[in-house]
Amino acid sequence: MHKIVVAITGASGSIYARLLLEKLTALQAQWSAVSVVMTENAREVWRTELGNDSYSKLGFPVFSQRDFHAPFASGSGKYDTMIIVPCSMGTLGRIASGASTDLITRAADVVLKERRRLICVIRDTPYNLIHIRNMETITLAGGIICPATPSFYSLPKSIDEVAATVVDRVLDLAGLDISTFRWGTP
Repeated sequence: MHKIVVAITGASGSIYARLLLEKLTALQAQWSAVSVVMTENAREVWRTELGNDSYSKLGFPVFSQRDFHAPFASGSGKYDTMIIVPCSMGTLGRIASGASTDLITRAADVVLKERRRLICVIRDTPYNLIHIRNMETITLAGGIICPATPSFYSLPKSIDEVAATVVDRVLDLAGLDISTFRWGTP
């Protein structure tokens, strides 16, 4: 049973966070805990991009960025996976530099030090050399950089279906058993 923390930052791409949380709800037999932490910018971007505040109605505990008593702020909480979706380049840079100044960066630091799974779903583009070096640093520390780059061979027919190609990849990387399009299978 997985224990997953989902962090949502202020980068564009709220659709990815929404779909991930919806799919995690449908996969509840595979996890024992899912916790969410959102930045204030993430809430604003969600309202701008999705036109609602449905993040407050998804049924998962939501922690403040300043709540260092959250169970995933310590390795003893035994959260095995952290997914940052979307992951802003600012958040990525703070994680890469080891600056644990809020709950998101602290939880990422914990996941890396415990040799657990950190998945950063970056959405920004293009990258500058600082971004690339930060991605390298996190990769060398054991994290996974998963750009929010959709695939199209499943012939998606809606924006949600396009975004789901990224979310399904993230769920695969998190070790969850999902039903999705697989290349070379009927």
